[in-house]
Amino acid sequence: MLRNRGKGKNWIAGVCVLAAALILVILFRPGDAPEEDVPEAQLTQKQDGGSQPGTPDPPTGDSGVVTGKIKKEAPIQYNELDNNEPLNTMMTDRKKSLGIKKSLDMIVKSDETFTVGKNTVSMQKILEKAFVEKGQVFEEEIADSGETSPSKINAYGIYVVQPGDNIWNIHFRILKDYYASKGIRIEQLADEPGSGGKSSGVGKILKFSETMVIIYNMVEEKVTQDINIIEPLSKVVVYNMDAVFSLLEEVNFENVDRLQFDGKNIWIPANT
Repeated sequence: MLRNRGKGKNWIAGVCVLAAALILVILFRPGDAPEEDVPEAQLTQKQDGGSQPGTPDPPTGDSGVVTGKIKKEAPIQYNELDNNEPLNTMMTDRKKSLGIKKSLDMIVKSDETFTVGKNTVSMQKILEKAFVEKGQVFEEEIADSGETSPSKINAYGIYVVQPGDNIWNIHFRILKDYYASKGIRIEQLADEPGSGGKSSGVGKILKFSETMVIIYNMVEEKVTQDINIIEPLSKVVVYNMDAVFSLLEEVNFENVDRLQFDGKNIWIPANT
């Protein structure tokens, strides 16, 4: 009896040990480590620039949202042309490439901005307003950054109107400047009417030029029709250099008097 009773106790003890082992396995199965055993790196993610435990990290892939920065170039400073050597050199090179020396103050591209006196304006803004005046639509492109720009980049000649100027003389100086680069000297009175009051060929080009320019009031920020001075540095004359010089390149100056102009359109004979 004593032996049998001892065996019974041993069997009960074995069952208790097995039960205790099963309880430990259930409580501490893999993945359920106590909080104090969480690696320190996970608890300090916020200090390292990451998210706190339980907070999802920001998405790193393509979120479908387009973002970008609009890069603003510094305006071209008319006031500094004489004192800023790099700027002066850039303007001299631009004018030289077009056969111009002194008749224009600046050559500005259609995606650039310039300052005259205390007033700053973008060429894009001038063109938009000029197109509206003519009932036309100014073509623009929208970049990924949201910035708009002209669909085609052209060069524009800028002349800052001075006291005593008139539009005819401004055009005439540019014409003489351009042809001088071609080795052609235009007489001082070449723009005067010929016998019988008939306009000369040069006069016809000058009259046509008036239809090809924009006169912009820098102070009032609007396109105007004349260059009468309101205050110094208030107005500029804007030339589309591509349009002006594509016309002049077609003209054989030896036959310039054969040009025809009806007040709006100009005809260049094929054999000029």
